[in-house]
Amino acid sequence: MRAEARGVAPYTERHTLRARIRSMGLDDFLTCRIPGTEVHLGMSRKLFAACERLHEEDLAIAQRTPELRADDQELSDDAQEEQRLTQRRIFREQQEEARPQLRPRLRDAYERGATSDWSDLLRRPEEPELDLEGDEGLLEAATPETYLAVSGYGLPPARA
Repeated sequence: MRAEARGVAPYTERHTLRARIRSMGLDDFLTCRIPGTEVHLGMSRKLFAACERLHEEDLAIAQRTPELRADDQELSDDAQEEQRLTQRRIFREQQEEARPQLRPRLRDAYERGATSDWSDLLRRPEEPELDLEGDEGLLEAATPETYLAVSGYGLPPARA
């Protein structure tokens, strides 16, 4: 995928490069290394938009459910743990109740992500940096929606 994208890069201005890559049927991913690991994860625009919407829906559940905001520091450690377990149970129940309305909202967000620019999804004027070179030390894999890379240096030696 990178090689195909690099093929159009020398002839394309940076601001139109993403559009050209997308017109080739390729997509770029928002990626990040997981701190403390040699693993890099990434997601497509569609998956990012759906995850963002899910996060917003979860925040809405927390805001409209007073029991989730209660946190009594004067309780014993055991009582605080019991309170946290109760809050998690209530949150899961609220998620289950919201599920029928949530599916179409997530589907809409997912579809919207397909036609959105990263700057729109991230709510900032600049697009993330496009890395057409990659890292020779990473073993990369991608599906249409996800990206995974692992440092080859962090892998155990191959057995003979």
